Amino acid sequence: MSVTFDSETKLSWVLAALAGLIGAAAFTHSAGYFVTFMTGNSERAALGLFRQQPWLAITAALLIATFVGGVVVASLCKRHLWVTHPHGPTVLTALSLATATAVCVTTHGWSQSNDLSFAPTLFVAFGVGALNTSFTKDGEVSTPLSYVTGTLVKMGQGIERHISGGSAAQWLGYFLLYLSFVLGAAIGGGISLAVSGAQMLAIVSTLCFLTAGYTYFHGDRRALIAESNARTRRTGRLTPQIGVRDLRP
Repeated sequence: MSVTFDSETKLSWVLAALAGLIGAAAFTHSAGYFVTFMTGNSERAALGLFRQQPWLAITAALLIATFVGGVVVASLCKRHLWVTHPHGPTVLTALSLATATAVCVTTHGWSQSNDLSFAPTLFVAFGVGALNTSFTKDGEVSTPLSYVTGTLVKMGQGIERHISGGSAAQWLGYFLLYLSFVLGAAIGGGISLAVSGAQMLAIVSTLCFLTAGYTYFHGDRRALIAESNARTRRTGRLTPQIGVRDLRP
């Protein structure tokens, strides 16, 4: 039996690859800071105190705080500003990356330094936090993009259901989501070998703006139509929240 995936699922693969690319940019051009892996930052924050490395603990805690801040701000924007743009957080991510690029160029120049300082890395972490709110259902994140531990757990559960008589679709989507993240990280690692920290951020920012443009002006329209159709099938009546005017390009 063939397995097919809708446009929303395919978009999640693109954004997961983008998250991997962003994570690679920050990790390879900084002092090993995590912007996608808050579990690692939590451990660094705790262990830094016991290893007599207070700065390690402080930086990790600040990265966690800015990541959570990105989630909060993006969620507020989705609730009040991006009602008809479910993937609006990609815009906030793009702006955060552009700000990080500007800070890096100002402090380190365009090509003089291969490293990112801590300040632009905070903006990157904020953007990744925002990016993770791109897919929500009933106010909760439905598809995590950068924290792949949850994705692997869901994939493992899907494999069990497949073994117990289910279909490959139970786990294949999660595997492709994970693979997309790894592929994005690998591409980012390759690019980082040839460019400076500021140049790497500029590349990632450009890709993020292109992705945000697609999701904001095209992908969101398709998502709203799909949501409206699903609600109509459930209730048997047209959805008043989404009119013809709302779905025009």
